Amino acid sequence: MKGRNQMSQKYDIAMKNIFSDMADDIMSYFLGLTSVKIDELNIEFAKIEKRESDMIFKCTTDTGDIAVHIEFQSSNDNKMPYRMLRYAIEVIEKYNLMPYQVVIYLGRHELKMVDSINFNFSKENLLNYRYKIIDIGNIKFSEITQTNYYDLYSLLPLIDKKRREEEGEKYLEKCVKAIKNMQVDIDKKRNIAFKAEILAGIVYKKEVIERVFREVEKMFRLEESETYKMIIEKGIKKGIEKGIEKGIEKGKKEGKIAVAKKLLEKGMDIDEIAEITELSKEEIKKLLN
Repeated sequence: MKGRNQMSQKYDIAMKNIFSDMADDIMSYFLGLTSVKIDELNIEFAKIEKRESDMIFKCTTDTGDIAVHIEFQSSNDNKMPYRMLRYAIEVIEKYNLMPYQVVIYLGRHELKMVDSINFNFSKENLLNYRYKIIDIGNIKFSEITQTNYYDLYSLLPLIDKKRREEEGEKYLEKCVKAIKNMQVDIDKKRNIAFKAEILAGIVYKKEVIERVFREVEKMFRLEESETYKMIIEKGIKKGIEKGIEKGIEKGKKEGKIAVAKKLLEKGMDIDEIAEITELSKEEIKKLLN
């Protein structure tokens, strides 16, 4: 049980990191809420599950303050209604806010979870509880790509289940192309592509993901990065100010080393770093020390 709880906590942290940037877009696009996010709330079932909720935000709407509670689920869970009800009670009790709850289903299998708990023994003994479930697989590719909700592009590998199953790897390639063509800066594209690659693992095999997203690095060449250009240009400018050509070369080299260190931290292969930065493998290996 302890191992399962630890895995659950790691899953919670991973999901929060992946979806944190999407919160505003999810509330606007999926929930239709015109709201201002005020504060992120925290609910934890310390006594029951030792599990934190995925996302809870206190929001201002036209009807007053509410708690928007979003759960991400990659598999069917027949106990989901009970979990959601416990969360709802915790939100009301702890924050005195009415919860607007939604489960976003990301799984590869058909959605089988129910969205309510209902019983009615008498007028004095009844319960009619319901929340919203959104099956990502039912959303069409074009529904996302024809909007400016760019953070939602990370979900492209999981949506449009019918088309995804028919086209297979070609569909994933179209997802990558759509991310590449977004009208945003290169750093944001990289971030969204990184999340899309992780989420693709829910429905695609590892070898397919590696093959398709290997092309992403070619599309997003390091030299296109504004950060990289800034580092290089800073070194060149410094050299020019000194009037020494050696300073220019040194600036370039320092910029390449700085970028190589960042890529090593992200776990990129030494061969790939060497190809991108034009540093030798030996120089890169020294940075590991």
